[in-house]
Amino acid sequence: MTKTVLITGAARGIGLATAKRFLKEGWQVAVVDIDATELKIAEKQLPKALIIHGDVSDPFQVTDFMNRIKSEFGRLDALVNNAGVADFGPIEETTFERWRRVMATNLDGVFLVSQAAIPLLKQHSDGDGGAIVNIASISGLRGSTLRVAYGTSKAAVNQLTLQQAAELGEYKIRCNSIAPGPVRTKLAMAVHSQEIIDAYHDALPLNRYGSEDEIANAIWFLCSTEASYMTGQLISVDGGFQGMGIGLPALRSKS
Repeated sequence: MTKTVLITGAARGIGLATAKRFLKEGWQVAVVDIDATELKIAEKQLPKALIIHGDVSDPFQVTDFMNRIKSEFGRLDALVNNAGVADFGPIEETTFERWRRVMATNLDGVFLVSQAAIPLLKQHSDGDGGAIVNIASISGLRGSTLRVAYGTSKAAVNQLTLQQAAELGEYKIRCNSIAPGPVRTKLAMAVHSQEIIDAYHDALPLNRYGSEDEIANAIWFLCSTEASYMTGQLISVDGGFQGMGIGLPALRSKS
């Protein structure tokens, strides 16, 4: 039986690259995104995917997502909670409305979509089991300037992942999160100045940004049977950024 994956926030970037990877592996793919314009562009690159326009923070729409997947494919084997928004700014300038906008998508969306997916994922507990992969961020593992809402939401995603793993393991549903470091997406390149790019390169042991495909590879691995004994793991895919201490660039320049 062909397996099925749902990927949220898949109209661009990491989500789109992940959808392409699963299609390449022969999976049935359903993608969700709130951006109708980008979704139409992505649809041309995902000719065999089920395209769903919707908001992951709306519980009624999330229920509709699952009904459509059940009707179209009859099963769900993996969920990739990738949908997210970024809002960078000083704590004092972050209004409650901005805070809630970030939390609604980055945290509420992960909770709602995961909760709605569990009944379908549980149906295959007699086989390989199911998988949930939540996309967090390196900003959820370490303090970051101007990321009070974003970083906090991603830290909460990591804790939610542990809660999911603790409760869903008995149904053979594995739950892990990935924390990407700097990734060369169109959005990042549009907002990162050359000074920021140089600073990241100096702080990263691999001296470069990651690619969308490299993150997609890690997501694919965690959803596959190759990771059949992995659950409750928070994995940084970040070129070594999380493991480095303050002052590395200066030390490296003297070595």
